Amino acid sequence: MDESGLNSVGLGEEARMLRDSIQAYMAREITEARITEYEAAGSFPWEIMRELREFGYIGGLLPEAAGGFSLSYRTWAMMMEEAGYRWLSLRVLLNTLNIVGALLHHLGDERQKRKWLDPLMQGDLPVWLGITEPDHGSDVASVQTRAEDKGDHWLVNGAKLWTTNGVNGRVGILIARTFAEGCDGDLSLFLIDPEETEFAADRVGTMFIKATATSQLAFHDARVPRENLLGPMGQGLKAILSGLNYGRLNVAAGAVGAAQSALDLATEYVQVRKQFGKVIGSYQLVQKLIVDMTVRTEAARALTERAALALDQGLEGRRECSIAKLYASEAAHEVASMSLQVHGGIGYSTDYPVERIFRDTRGGLIPEGTSEIQTLIIGREILGLSAFK
Repeated sequence: MDESGLNSVGLGEEARMLRDSIQAYMAREITEARITEYEAAGSFPWEIMRELREFGYIGGLLPEAAGGFSLSYRTWAMMMEEAGYRWLSLRVLLNTLNIVGALLHHLGDERQKRKWLDPLMQGDLPVWLGITEPDHGSDVASVQTRAEDKGDHWLVNGAKLWTTNGVNGRVGILIARTFAEGCDGDLSLFLIDPEETEFAADRVGTMFIKATATSQLAFHDARVPRENLLGPMGQGLKAILSGLNYGRLNVAAGAVGAAQSALDLATEYVQVRKQFGKVIGSYQLVQKLIVDMTVRTEAARALTERAALALDQGLEGRRECSIAKLYASEAAHEVASMSLQVHGGIGYSTDYPVERIFRDTRGGLIPEGTSEIQTLIIGREILGLSAFK
């Protein structure tokens, strides 16, 4: 990656040194050959999470007193861009890992933190977050999974879909409609440990982020220990919604990284590939593609930086994060498509990264709120009128 944009301009010396160290590590350890191997196997080398922790990739935004790194959102966005540049599956898993870590930090009791947060912070605990259901995606408030108070345990029934790492997680956080004294159907969060709770977890094949073990989960009279309620009963929706801006910033920054990767590959290719006796980069139409890719990538980076700065300033950042997520995710796929066009037939090859980036960036248009949902959120922020029910 070059020295332009969010990855250098305006970053302090410490952040630039961190960026350089991350780039060196990823170039050395997360090679294209290794990515291809794990993509084909549909698996992820979880051991690298322990190594990435040293850069602040686990708990980076949490306070140092909690084992975190107290990073700024600006620095965090740079780090997510680097992850997206190298491998979007990595960025997705880091997102899930850190959301679960933040929820445990803010809502967990001492027992829960000792049992699950401590190993998570060391990179030793694969996790999942169960929100989306077969009939409910963007409309989180309408999830139908039920948790009933049975005295010494909760009885859970329902299903989750598109759950990152669901088949591999050693603990997960489940959102469910809760029925207990003082709670008539409000949403709560529950910690699900496969050693304590029996449930079915099956892998779902997808066209993108193939190393993230996308899963469907099924709970049929599943017993969850009473003490595994995470945070106050009935406050699950508020807890999940409070983390959406953070998630959208992550998606936007990762998309910028993927766009930059596709752009770099195209820029290198057009300067060596010859047709009709000339390098193809000398042709006007090819230069137009490179310029369009550059403009979209830099605009996405600027919007992502703006969102990170809003969060650093203590603002809610809903409008800024939704704009960044909407534009960056769509721009990344457009850039990947143009990069594939520049590469011609070789761009389709699964032995070459452009094909994977094209598929993975298409996936970024849906998680953390689809492009359509982001549009409605932004419209509400601009007009003060909600298109939601």
